[in-house]
Amino acid sequence: MIRKHKISQNEAELDITSFMNLMIVLVPVLLLSLVFTQIRVLNIQLPAETEQLMQQEQENPQILELALHADRLQLNYPAGQLLRVFKHNEQGEPDFAALSAFLQDLKLTWQQQQITKRDITILAPETLEYQTLVSAMDTVRAFKTVVAASVVDAELFPLISLGQLPAKPGSEGPE
Repeated sequence: MIRKHKISQNEAELDITSFMNLMIVLVPVLLLSLVFTQIRVLNIQLPAETEQLMQQEQENPQILELALHADRLQLNYPAGQLLRVFKHNEQGEPDFAALSAFLQDLKLTWQQQQITKRDITILAPETLEYQTLVSAMDTVRAFKTVVAASVVDAELFPLISLGQLPAKPGSEGPE
């Protein structure tokens, strides 16, 4: 008769205490070190059709326009009538700081006269850089100000319409 010896094997216990301690420290550190991105969406409006625009101008000609040219920013009010020109700085960049300061003064003047204006039309050429357009939209939409010891965005003209800058007379190509 053959005897089988049964070897006794004790199962080892799984000790995960050190792993749990690592996770308790690691998870909050990783969560706190993440860079959370904030996506902003600016609602813009397309300009009205030509016939609608002409009717609207006859009824209410008080359209504030910002024309973005290659060498200057031109503010028109009412549409088509020059209000102010902002030349580009020495580096050839648009002077958005001067534009913002002027728009703040204009908005304050209108508020004192109890004129409520929240819309602006930005006219841009086809060859305009995207960042310049975004900077122009940010400049006309709001400005930073201090209220109760904290910096907040104050509203200027948040209702933005985009349009194409009309071509200069005589600069059109052959037909």
